[in-house]
Amino acid sequence: MRRIRVVILGDELLSGAGDPKGLGWLGRVQARLPQGDDVAIFPLAMVSENSTQLLERWRTEALPRFSPETENYLVLALSAQDILEGLTISRSRLNLASLLDDAAREGVKIFVIGPTPSTLPDVDAEIDHLNAGFEDVVKRRQIAYVDCFRPLREHEGWVAEVSTHPRRLPGQVGYGLIAWLVLNKGWFEWLGLTETN
Repeated sequence: MRRIRVVILGDELLSGAGDPKGLGWLGRVQARLPQGDDVAIFPLAMVSENSTQLLERWRTEALPRFSPETENYLVLALSAQDILEGLTISRSRLNLASLLDDAAREGVKIFVIGPTPSTLPDVDAEIDHLNAGFEDVVKRRQIAYVDCFRPLREHEGWVAEVSTHPRRLPGQVGYGLIAWLVLNKGWFEWLGLTETN
């Protein structure tokens, strides 16, 4: 039996905030995992965390949850907090690159999920640039990257939920869309598992 540990660093979307069913995207993804292997998932959500703080938290919170006796996987569910805090794209890219390279040196397999759109045109124009920067850093290292921004930016269901929520959070439809993107962009191949029907 394989022993797999998956640590996930992300913002409040990781906790399913705003989802009336409380599943979020992660609950929906977990429900599709096959039975049989020992898969332990550790979601570590932090609200309003920029990429500099994420880089620090990877070492203090994620790394201690791995073991030499397990297969170790790290998911980064990136946010657009850097934009709100005025970090440059260069700094955001450097922070992500440093984290990815550090995790690779530790023998951890990595999967990256990009930021989601806000439905605010000015903010989304900046998220578009940030998303492209993150994607470039990740793909240069031949790591899987799930672009959530472009597919969701004009999606009716996403826009309807996020634009009407007081904190611009998705609901059942939005989280289902994120889960679909994750599941169909290499999740099972990355884990070396077969999807449950």
